[in-house]
Amino acid sequence: MAQLTCDSVTLGYEGKEILTDLSFSVSQGDYLCIVGENGSGKSTLMKTILGLHSPMKGTITTGDGLKPTEIGYLPQQTLVQRDFPASVREIVISGFQGKCGIRPFYSKEEKRQAAENMKKMRIEDLAKRCYRELSGGQQQRVLLARALCATQKMLLLDEPVAGLDPKVTAEMYSLINELHSEGITIIMISHDIEAAMRYATHVLHIGKDVFFGSKESFKRGMFMDGFSFNKKGGERNG
Repeated sequence: MAQLTCDSVTLGYEGKEILTDLSFSVSQGDYLCIVGENGSGKSTLMKTILGLHSPMKGTITTGDGLKPTEIGYLPQQTLVQRDFPASVREIVISGFQGKCGIRPFYSKEEKRQAAENMKKMRIEDLAKRCYRELSGGQQQRVLLARALCATQKMLLLDEPVAGLDPKVTAEMYSLINELHSEGITIIMISHDIEAAMRYATHVLHIGKDVFFGSKESFKRGMFMDGFSFNKKGGERNG
């Protein structure tokens, strides 16, 4: 059974459709890279999966024991967010806010998990540092640790290496791959086709042409004469 299913989904805003009739599914342990042109609807799709937007048509459902509240999210940062005046520990543990409800404090177990997630991201020595004083790569590790506090099942990552230098980018991809190897499902927006080919199990290309399928199928299609994509997902020869 799929953890996430998008069925004939149309996305848009202010009454304008930007992506129509999209269908795909993600199973536990998949590593899906979402690629496509700027403005094709990648971030809108991710926000719709999170319930921040509603689809104009179609449905997005979770299954296989995954609840909508058990999806961790690492968004693209704004300049204001990069300057947030809080400690690393405070930001990481705030990932549990969705689970706290009206409870005004974090439990002992949540504090332990937050510490463990900081250790996973190699930032435990930064716990007392102010977030705004960190480098871009350190900030991304903090936000990834925060996303892990929300879930141990599925992570949605929106351009997690944007603006990072090559060395830090490689380190970030390695950390994400480690999480995937532990069984966490990864859905990542990327402008980097090469990275998608290296790490992904599946690829979703959206835009004028739409493709959903295995990395191998996508890779073959990139070099086949007459290759085209269909709107329902999967590949076909034109």
